[in-house]
Amino acid sequence: MKRQLFFIVYSILFIRALAQVQVDVKLDSLQLYIGQQTNLTLSVTFDAKHKLTMPDIKKGQELIPDVEVVEVGSPDTAVLNDGKRLTVSQAYTITAWDSAFYYLPPMQVMVDTSRYESKSLALKVYTVDVDTLHLDQFFPPNDIMELPFMWEEWRMVVLGFLLLLLMLACIAVLWYHVKHGKPIVRFIRRKKKLPPHQVAMTEIERIKSERKWAEEDSKEYYTLLTDTLRNYIRDRYGFNAMEMTSSEIIDRLVSENNQEALDELREIFRTADLVKFAKWSTLINENDANLVAAVEYVNQTKIEVDPNAKPEPEIIKETDQKRLTQVKMMRVAMVVLGILSVALLAWIVWRSADLLM
Repeated sequence: MKRQLFFIVYSILFIRALAQVQVDVKLDSLQLYIGQQTNLTLSVTFDAKHKLTMPDIKKGQELIPDVEVVEVGSPDTAVLNDGKRLTVSQAYTITAWDSAFYYLPPMQVMVDTSRYESKSLALKVYTVDVDTLHLDQFFPPNDIMELPFMWEEWRMVVLGFLLLLLMLACIAVLWYHVKHGKPIVRFIRRKKKLPPHQVAMTEIERIKSERKWAEEDSKEYYTLLTDTLRNYIRDRYGFNAMEMTSSEIIDRLVSENNQEALDELREIFRTADLVKFAKWSTLINENDANLVAAVEYVNQTKIEVDPNAKPEPEIIKETDQKRLTQVKMMRVAMVVLGILSVALLAWIVWRSADLLM
């Protein structure tokens, strides 16, 4: 009697345990040809308060030799009995690569710390009879498929080619400057240029301060004074007064100056010509009068310059040593860029060939 009661209690507990966790597995197709695929679905039903761990099966893994998992689907969960129980289903796409009768062993899951197994399955895989005499009738030849252009694959090649063009352009610029001896960098500073009347007045003040010329050598005195006026006229009116005679200068200025200014300038040039060519002797007060006349002429004909005007640029000439140093640096840069260009070209060719294969 006790033995029967124990068997009944054990059976009830076993059935209840089975009811708590149910593991089921099925195949969509039990028969395949080599290379065909079918879905293997594993379903587990258990109480929601427990933790389920599905088997760790990855894509590309073999369940058994020659039976491979092609794809692993996402788990699908169904809620039962108002959320008290759950059913989790996991689909695996499998295929076989050889004709045989395969025995698929039970699949194991873990619920908390307990292990549960499914039933085993059988899979029959058939070979494909190939008509070696009429291959085109079974599988006609496929057309040649052109691969689409993918910018992601060619992006680095295009960028490398653009960089190569930039490097070649730099080499061409450096070669041009080296061949013609031109610096690649020019230093320019802005220097404020004095207006012609200020330059002339500065020179007249210098002549005035050196009184000994007026006393000892009138010829040198008038030469300096007339050269100062000629330079002023050249910069002021824009013609080369240094290469013209006194009468030519006066004739050229008839339309530019008033009669009073021309009379003063004519008197200075007349006295200077007499001193230089006729060895005329002048008095000190006469020299001073001509100096004052020169100042008056400059003041009457000057043009004031805008003080806010930008200074004109002045190019600083480099010494031969600096120029040679810069040429050497440009040659070194050409060699380095040439080596890098060859290496980059080789990489572009290699990468392009690899993508085209």
